[in-house]
Amino acid sequence: MIEMFQEWYQARHEYAREWKKKNPGGKVVGFFCTYVPEEILLAADILPVRILGSHEPQNVTEPHIFGMYCPFCRDCLAQGLEGRYDYLDGVMIAQSCLHIRQAFTSWQKHVNTPWSYYLPMPHHVQSEDRAVKFYAAELNDFKKAVEDWTGRKIGDEDLKRGIEKMNKSRQAMRDLYELRKRPNPPLSGLEAMYAAVTEQWIDKEEHAVIVRQAIDQELKERDLGLGAKTRLMLFGSEDDDTGFVKMVEDCGSVIVVDDHCTGSRYFWNDVVLDGDDPLTAIARRYITRPACPTKDWPERRRLEHTLKLAQDWNAAGAIVIQQKFCDPHELDIPEQRRNLEKNGIKTLMLELDVTVPVGQFKIRVEAFLETLSEEDLF
Repeated sequence: MIEMFQEWYQARHEYAREWKKKNPGGKVVGFFCTYVPEEILLAADILPVRILGSHEPQNVTEPHIFGMYCPFCRDCLAQGLEGRYDYLDGVMIAQSCLHIRQAFTSWQKHVNTPWSYYLPMPHHVQSEDRAVKFYAAELNDFKKAVEDWTGRKIGDEDLKRGIEKMNKSRQAMRDLYELRKRPNPPLSGLEAMYAAVTEQWIDKEEHAVIVRQAIDQELKERDLGLGAKTRLMLFGSEDDDTGFVKMVEDCGSVIVVDDHCTGSRYFWNDVVLDGDDPLTAIARRYITRPACPTKDWPERRRLEHTLKLAQDWNAAGAIVIQQKFCDPHELDIPEQRRNLEKNGIKTLMLELDVTVPVGQFKIRVEAFLETLSEEDLF
C-alpha cells in the first residue's frame, strides 16, 4: 500500500492525463504555491496539480528568467517550456515570493496554457482581521473567475464539499505523520515524503483512501528497524528531492518530521467553518496556516512552530535546506538555527541546486551524524 505513493510520484503526469480521460470535460489546473485555495477548485470539480521541478539539468529558462533566481523556480518553469505540463487547462499562483512569481509570469507569456489567474494574497498575515477580510474578497473574485471560465455556478454547498475533501485529506496526512513520533517509526522519511508530495496532485479523496489503508492495514505493526537510527528533522526551502532524502537516511538516520511547503506546511491546519461563510473560512485557514518566511513578519512566529515540531517528534538534529538564492529562507534560517541550537537541537545547513552533489553532501551528513552520536555518549 505504501508503495503507491512512490508510483504516483514517478508517474505524476500520467496520472493527470488518465484523470482527464476518466473525467471527460474535466479541467486540470496547475498551481505554483501552496497558498492557492484548492477548496475552490475542488468545488468546481477541477483537479489541482502542484507544479514542481524534475531535479534535472536544463538550459531552456535562461532567456526568460535570471540565473540568480532560485533553482526551484527555474526548474518549474523549465517543465512548462519543455511541454511536460501540456495537459494543463489552466495555471495559477497566489501571491508568493518574487522568484516563483517570475516563473509564473514567464509561464503565462511563453507556455501555451489556455487559462491563468494571479491571486493576490496578503503578506501581512499577522494583521489577521484585515488580512482575512481582504483575502475573502479576493477569493470571491477568484470564484467568479472560475465560474466564468468553467460556465458553472459555485454555490456554498459546492464550497463546503471542497472544504470537506481538503480537510479529510489533510487529517489523513497528519495521522500518518503522527506515526512517526513512535520510538520505532513504521515508515521512513522518504516514504513520508512520497506521501506528502503526491497529495499535491492526486485526487484528494483517492489519496486519503490510500493513506488510511496504509495506516490501518500496513503500518500498525510494521517494523523497519528504524528505532536505532538518529532522528532528524528536515526544514527550510521547498524540497521534494527524494534522492537527497534517501542519501541522508542511508547514512544511518531517519527523518521523522519536516517543515517546508512540499511537506507538513501544506496540510497542517484545516478550514473551520465555525459560523463563517465558506469563503471567509477558507481565507482564515490560509491566513493562519504555518507561514512561509515571506509572511512571517513582524513577529517571528515560525520559530516557535519549528521548535515544537522538533521537540514533539523527538528530533536529535535538524538538516536545514536552502535553495540557492532563496532570499526568504536565507533571511529566516540564521535565527531558526540559533533558536534550535540554544534548545539543544544541532543543525546542519545545506544549500541545494537543481541537482544535488550527493557525494559531497554525504560526507557532511555522515560527519553531522557522528557529532550527534558522540554527544549522546556524554
